[in-house]
Amino acid sequence: MAIAEHDNVFIFVPNLIGYARIVLALIAFWFMSTNYVISGWCYVTSALLDAVDGHAARAFNQSTRFGAMLDQLTDRCGTTGLLVTLAYFYPKYMFWFQLSIAIDVACHWLFMQTSVVVGRSSHKVNENFIMRLYYQKDILTFMCCVNELFYVCLYLLHFTYGPLIFGASLFKILAFLTGPFAVLKALISVMHAYVAGIDLAAVDVRERQEKRQKSENPVAGKKLE
Repeated sequence: MAIAEHDNVFIFVPNLIGYARIVLALIAFWFMSTNYVISGWCYVTSALLDAVDGHAARAFNQSTRFGAMLDQLTDRCGTTGLLVTLAYFYPKYMFWFQLSIAIDVACHWLFMQTSVVVGRSSHKVNENFIMRLYYQKDILTFMCCVNELFYVCLYLLHFTYGPLIFGASLFKILAFLTGPFAVLKALISVMHAYVAGIDLAAVDVRERQEKRQKSENPVAGKKLE
């Protein structure tokens, strides 16, 4: 049976999933320093639902700019909350967690804003080869999953070694395996900022040239308007 369409963006299915992600993230934050079982399950579930809302958006034809922004902010805030806790648990490595937060938030914000300014239908649409490759569905999903798994393993290791494999902690093994991918993702985030910076500067140059042409030839400028 066909589902009747409506235009109340706030109650679109993917956005309802987005709200659930926020609630789960808040519960995870509340218990993050005291109960790793509740916090861990809530955080991981919130992260996994990131893939579900995308499928829902396509299935119900409910892809929206609001949903994309909600999804992006939930991702950034969720990871930031976990990294703040890790900086508290591992003060010796606080600088690296701070750097990771700064790169993640600043680079993605600049990339998203620039996509809006230049009029792209989605921040995932870009002419840059690395960006096109990164935003292929399988690659993006893999990179996001291993990045989150790295930080989750560091979080869990503060409380427990978890299952042992030949006497070695499973969480520690996973942290070593996923760590290089977390570094790679940070470098790709820097690439986001580089690409966005070039695109935004091109917009500035074009606007300055248009203003200059209008000031030099007011009559032509009025015609262009």
